[in-house]
Amino acid sequence: MSEEQQRMIVKFWGVRGSYTTVRPEALRYGGYTSCVSFELEGKLLVIDAGSGFRILGNTLKKDVKDIYIVLTHLHRDHVNGFPFFNPLYEKGRTFHLIDYENNGQKWSLLSLLDGINYPMQPDSIVADHYEVSGDSLSYLCEHGFQVSSLQMNHPGGALGYRVSYNGSSMVHMPDNELDAPNPVTSFDRFVEFCKGADVLSHDAMYVEEDLPEKRGWGHSMLPKVCELAVAAGVKHLVLFHHDPERDDKEIDQIQSRARFLLEPHGIECTAAYEGLKFVF
Repeated sequence: MSEEQQRMIVKFWGVRGSYTTVRPEALRYGGYTSCVSFELEGKLLVIDAGSGFRILGNTLKKDVKDIYIVLTHLHRDHVNGFPFFNPLYEKGRTFHLIDYENNGQKWSLLSLLDGINYPMQPDSIVADHYEVSGDSLSYLCEHGFQVSSLQMNHPGGALGYRVSYNGSSMVHMPDNELDAPNPVTSFDRFVEFCKGADVLSHDAMYVEEDLPEKRGWGHSMLPKVCELAVAAGVKHLVLFHHDPERDDKEIDQIQSRARFLLEPHGIECTAAYEGLKFVF
């Protein structure tokens, strides 16, 4: 195995929430929705297939890695890039489509290809593909991925994931309300799940001015996210799921405030942007 294959490379392809935004004042952080990839040992694990998923596909034209796709939940900003992922329509590819299952709810990305919502059918896929149901975490473990999950506080249900490799770990929790009115998971349980992570990528969509109007919408306020990072003792906090109405300057301000709150604790902070990369 080459030196590169012995590392885990994490890359952000879409960092916005709710819907894609394309405007000059929002180009630096990017306007595509949720998609993060984990490359290790010649394989690629992708969490969420939002509009950023299409951009990932455009970079893989000459890449023959097996691709494993998992979802945090079924809101459109996390699945709407799937039909436009070019490698699906190329011979020689292999996909493992992990069915989403949460609270008795089971769903496959293939159901998007119904000829109505999108003008394709499942048999439009040229690549080899496996629909994986049942114990998805065990399946991923069998294929070399060390992944755990936890229920998030989000309308309709959602999952967060922790991916570990060679003693390093990253937690990705893109849609989560830490201060939810009726939480399914407690703050202390989130702290336990994130404990000691090298990187925590977490929903930081709101600031105080957004509440109380948006309380219960399933997204977190910046100070609470910083509180989680401190309590869990993570090394680097990534602010994720930017409000599509915020421009680059506004996100700059949010990042600066988070860094001010975290600096006394020795925690680095970055507002997620398209192309952000971590190597473990």
